[in-house]
Amino acid sequence: MDARDFPRSARILRAADFRAVFANARHKVSCRHFLLLALPTGTGAGRVGLVVSKKSVPRAVERNRVKRLIREHYRKRRGELAGIDLIVLARKDAHKLANSAIFHRLESLCTDLLGKTRRHGQSRSMPAA
Repeated sequence: MDARDFPRSARILRAADFRAVFANARHKVSCRHFLLLALPTGTGAGRVGLVVSKKSVPRAVERNRVKRLIREHYRKRRGELAGIDLIVLARKDAHKLANSAIFHRLESLCTDLLGKTRRHGQSRSMPAA
């Protein structure tokens, strides 16, 4: 599979799946602009869900830009995030960041998140029980 692919199976789409991650998230990392919630899946497959509300990012064009950048970042780190259901929640004023700043913040948060999952023995080679 091409690294640029982003199949439907790589996305959290159902409300029940979102609720499961929100309710049972094992790892959380955040900054002023983003919150990442992670739930190990126990399988090799990982998915990402996006929450970019109208309240936090009022204009549709800006919401779409933020979502596009989050998806692009996930595509690049997808191999490392295998086995994790991840929700990325954009907070207020996330849209005011430049594209490179959004990418940098997401990169930093993903690095922190992967460090947490590895510290707790839930790396890609050891899925959660």
